Amino acid sequence: MIHPSYTELMEVINSDVEPGEQPVVQSRYSVVMATAKRARQIIDGAEPLVKSESGKPLSTAVKELYSGKVKIVGDDE
Repeated sequence: MIHPSYTELMEVINSDVEPGEQPVVQSRYSVVMATAKRARQIIDGAEPLVKSESGKPLSTAVKELYSGKVKIVGDDE
């Protein structure tokens, strides 16, 4: 099983949303796109914000998102 799961990532990302507000992430697609974008930034030379045992950019991006080091913002922000 993959850890963290999409559901866990979505809960972490939407944890700052006030009750009654629209969640930042409503689909797995949004999580995948945000993680892929961050992984490309790491590949292009951006400094990783967390240590990853595997050293793979995608694993590092997922870990950053799950730990709250990287935030997903909506188009209007």
